[in-house]
Amino acid sequence: MATADEVRAVLQQHVRDPEIMINVVDLGLIYDIQVDDQTRVASIDMTLTSPGCPAGPQLIRDVKFYVKEMLPELSDVRVNIVWTPMWNPDMMSEAAKEELGFF
Repeated sequence: MATADEVRAVLQQHVRDPEIMINVVDLGLIYDIQVDDQTRVASIDMTLTSPGCPAGPQLIRDVKFYVKEMLPELSDVRVNIVWTPMWNPDMMSEAAKEELGFF
């Protein structure tokens, strides 16, 4: 059965913000991942950089697509968009901050 760490690895490897080409994990957009072993459902709590983020629909589609594609033992992938806490640049990994010029 897939684990939360495996789901996170898929997201880090395959799902990138289409405007800045940094993955959603390093951007700090993934808040929580739960995998239910009985139902084989992955539930992913994530946020966007802003409520009006133009890349939001694409990111949600990509999260669902790549997790299902790379972890076919899962029966479903559910993405929950959450706004608490509100995303800010401090949530990015050091690598993402460096790539974007945040110091």
